Amino acid sequence: MMLVVGEQEMRVIDVKQRLLPAFLVFSGIVCLGAYPLHVVWPSGWEWGMEGRHYLHMILVVYATLGVFLILAARDPADNRSLLLFTAWSSVAHGILMAGQAIALDQHGHLTGDVLAMLVLGVGLLWLMPSRQHVGRAA
Repeated sequence: MMLVVGEQEMRVIDVKQRLLPAFLVFSGIVCLGAYPLHVVWPSGWEWGMEGRHYLHMILVVYATLGVFLILAARDPADNRSLLLFTAWSSVAHGILMAGQAIALDQHGHLTGDVLAMLVLGVGLLWLMPSRQHVGRAA
Protein backbone atom coordinates (compact mmCIF):
# COMPACT_ATOMS: atom_id res chain seq x y z
CA MET A 1 0.00 0.00 0.00
CA MET A 2 1.47 3.32 -1.06
CA LEU A 3 1.20 6.01 1.60
CA VAL A 4 1.11 9.55 0.28
CA VAL A 5 2.14 12.12 2.86
CA GLY A 6 1.98 15.84 2.25
CA GLU A 7 4.80 18.25 3.03
CA GLN A 8 2.91 19.78 5.97
CA GLU A 9 2.27 16.36 7.51
CA MET A 10 5.94 15.43 7.08
CA ARG A 11 6.94 18.60 8.95
CA VAL A 12 4.61 17.70 11.83
CA ILE A 13 6.01 14.15 11.90
CA ASP A 14 9.55 15.56 11.92
CA VAL A 15 8.77 17.91 14.82
CA LYS A 16 7.15 15.07 16.78
CA GLN A 17 10.18 12.82 16.17
CA ARG A 18 12.47 15.54 17.52
CA LEU A 19 10.27 16.31 20.54
CA LEU A 20 9.58 12.72 21.61
CA PRO A 21 13.06 11.86 23.01
CA ALA A 22 13.16 15.08 25.06
CA PHE A 23 9.60 14.45 26.29
CA LEU A 24 10.61 10.93 27.33
CA VAL A 25 13.65 12.14 29.26
CA PHE A 26 11.61 14.88 30.96
CA SER A 27 8.84 12.39 31.84
CA GLY A 28 11.42 9.94 33.16
CA ILE A 29 12.91 12.61 35.38
CA VAL A 30 9.44 13.52 36.71
CA CYS A 31 8.80 9.83 37.46
CA LEU A 32 12.16 9.58 39.21
CA GLY A 33 11.33 12.79 41.09
CA ALA A 34 8.03 11.53 42.48
CA TYR A 35 9.43 11.21 46.00
CA PRO A 36 10.83 14.77 46.17
CA LEU A 37 7.57 16.07 44.66
CA HIS A 38 5.64 14.19 47.33
CA VAL A 39 7.80 15.80 50.04
CA VAL A 40 7.67 19.41 48.79
CA TRP A 41 4.08 19.36 47.46
CA PRO A 42 2.11 16.79 49.48
CA SER A 43 -1.30 18.27 48.59
CA GLY A 44 -0.57 17.55 44.94
CA TRP A 45 1.32 14.26 45.20
CA GLU A 46 0.45 12.35 48.40
CA TRP A 47 -2.86 10.66 48.97
CA GLY A 48 -2.54 10.20 52.74
CA MET A 49 -3.18 6.48 52.71
CA GLU A 50 -2.82 4.63 56.00
CA GLY A 51 0.74 3.46 56.47
CA ARG A 52 3.58 3.96 54.00
CA HIS A 53 3.29 0.67 52.10
CA TYR A 54 1.25 2.18 49.28
CA LEU A 55 3.56 5.17 48.94
CA HIS A 56 6.71 3.04 48.78
CA MET A 57 5.12 0.66 46.27
CA ILE A 58 4.00 3.38 43.87
CA LEU A 59 7.29 5.28 44.17
CA VAL A 60 9.36 2.25 43.21
CA VAL A 61 7.04 1.51 40.25
CA TYR A 62 7.33 5.07 38.94
CA ALA A 63 11.07 5.25 39.55
CA THR A 64 11.49 2.08 37.49
CA LEU A 65 9.24 3.47 34.76
CA GLY A 66 11.28 6.68 34.79
CA VAL A 67 14.49 4.77 34.09
CA PHE A 68 12.89 2.90 31.20
CA LEU A 69 11.39 6.08 29.70
CA ILE A 70 14.83 7.67 29.72
CA LEU A 71 16.31 4.56 28.07
CA ALA A 72 13.47 4.53 25.51
CA ALA A 73 14.43 8.06 24.43
CA ARG A 74 17.39 6.54 22.55
CA ASP A 75 15.06 4.74 20.14
CA PRO A 76 11.37 5.49 20.74
CA ALA A 77 10.18 3.49 17.71
CA ASP A 78 11.90 0.38 19.06
CA ASN A 79 10.11 0.86 22.40
CA ARG A 80 6.64 1.50 20.97
CA SER A 81 4.84 -1.09 23.13
CA LEU A 82 6.34 0.34 26.35
CA LEU A 83 5.35 3.85 25.27
CA LEU A 84 1.80 2.82 24.33
CA PHE A 85 1.38 1.02 27.65
CA THR A 86 2.75 4.07 29.49
CA ALA A 87 0.46 6.41 27.56
CA TRP A 88 -2.80 4.49 28.00
CA SER A 89 -2.14 3.44 31.61
CA SER A 90 -1.28 7.05 32.49
CA VAL A 91 -4.51 8.34 30.93
CA ALA A 92 -6.53 5.68 32.79
CA HIS A 93 -4.67 6.38 36.05
CA GLY A 94 -5.12 10.14 35.64
CA ILE A 95 -8.87 9.85 35.00
CA LEU A 96 -9.31 7.56 37.99
CA MET A 97 -7.28 9.87 40.25
CA ALA A 98 -9.25 12.91 39.02
CA GLY A 99 -12.48 11.27 40.12
CA GLN A 100 -10.96 10.33 43.46
CA ALA A 101 -9.55 13.82 44.01
CA ILE A 102 -12.97 15.34 43.42
CA ALA A 103 -14.82 12.74 45.52
CA LEU A 104 -12.34 13.01 48.40
CA ASP A 105 -12.21 16.83 48.20
CA GLN A 106 -8.46 16.74 47.56
CA HIS A 107 -8.40 19.21 44.67
CA GLY A 108 -4.66 19.89 44.95
CA HIS A 109 -4.13 16.64 43.07
CA LEU A 110 -5.87 18.03 40.01
CA THR A 111 -2.88 20.33 39.42
CA GLY A 112 -0.32 17.82 40.74
CA ASP A 113 -0.16 14.11 40.03
CA VAL A 114 -3.46 13.98 38.11
CA LEU A 115 -2.26 16.62 35.66
CA ALA A 116 1.15 14.93 35.41
CA MET A 117 -0.44 11.58 34.49
CA LEU A 118 -2.71 13.15 31.88
CA VAL A 119 0.09 15.22 30.33
CA LEU A 120 2.31 12.13 30.18
CA GLY A 121 -0.40 9.98 28.61
CA VAL A 122 -1.83 12.47 26.14
CA GLY A 123 1.63 13.82 25.29
CA LEU A 124 2.91 10.35 24.47
CA LEU A 125 -0.16 9.54 22.40
CA TRP A 126 0.26 12.75 20.39
CA LEU A 127 4.02 12.38 19.90
CA MET A 128 3.95 8.65 19.17
CA PRO A 129 4.86 7.87 15.58
CA SER A 130 2.18 6.01 13.70
CA ARG A 131 2.97 2.47 12.61
CA GLN A 132 3.34 3.70 9.02
CA HIS A 133 6.03 6.18 10.06
CA VAL A 134 8.01 3.96 12.44
CA GLY A 135 10.11 2.60 9.58
CA ARG A 136 10.84 6.11 8.31
CA ALA A 137 12.36 7.40 11.55
CA ALA A 138 15.83 7.66 10.01
